[in-house]
Amino acid sequence: MSTNIYRYEVRVRWKSVLIWTFALASLLFIFMARFPSFSAEAAAMNEMMANFPPALKSAFGISNLDLSSVLGYFSFCMVFCQLCFAIQASNYGFGLVSVEENEMTADFLLTKPVSRSNVLRSKILAALTSLLATDVLFWLMSYASIVLFREGKPYELKILLLLLGSVVVFQLFFFFVALAISQLVRRVRSVTPYSLGLAFGAYVLNAFAGIFGDVKLEYLTPFKHFDTAAIVLDGHYNLPLVLLEVGVIILALGFTWLRYARRDIPTSV
Repeated sequence: MSTNIYRYEVRVRWKSVLIWTFALASLLFIFMARFPSFSAEAAAMNEMMANFPPALKSAFGISNLDLSSVLGYFSFCMVFCQLCFAIQASNYGFGLVSVEENEMTADFLLTKPVSRSNVLRSKILAALTSLLATDVLFWLMSYASIVLFREGKPYELKILLLLLGSVVVFQLFFFFVALAISQLVRRVRSVTPYSLGLAFGAYVLNAFAGIFGDVKLEYLTPFKHFDTAAIVLDGHYNLPLVLLEVGVIILALGFTWLRYARRDIPTSV
């Protein structure tokens, strides 16, 4: 690993980490601040939710979920946080090696006495450090928001840890899939359309899987692999789907490693 490249990549992303952390904190606290009112009208809220069409509840991942409970409501908030995590991870994945290629500076970087594998390794570790920093800050904010707004209601720490821990693998999926896709595109001129397309595409697939009850669609989207409502209700992960996600991550990493080593790099000449 090249320490200089690693430090540079981490330094470039620290503002991005702060922005994403602020966005997630704002979203989380806005949602959780509404929990006391939901909790105070628990019976009315659950009755209203019972009248929602099953397809609509499945699309938003709130089937059989008690929104008057601390973790039931928190898991509902987590769905929207997951979408933010997906966009952030996809953004980092698509931009990891495409930034230099788009700016025509990749050839200069690769003329340094550092192998391509070392360049890629350093960049990946730096991006993962940034993602992990965001995750840790999110974990702290999540715990703080629950303590502030739960109004003495109990919750299971184990379930909370499962919800928060799922974020790590969830982001790894989007990061490495986005990185692999970027190796198939000659030049990613802007990472935003790609990252939004991947994140929202996976979310829409999850909604369709819930609406139509299509089990095959569940295999395609990490929103279903780490279904927050299912984690709260079942008290554990869906192991086959999690293993599938880990397998996709490994395949995407392997493909990226082989492809980048042989990739024709656009030059400024």
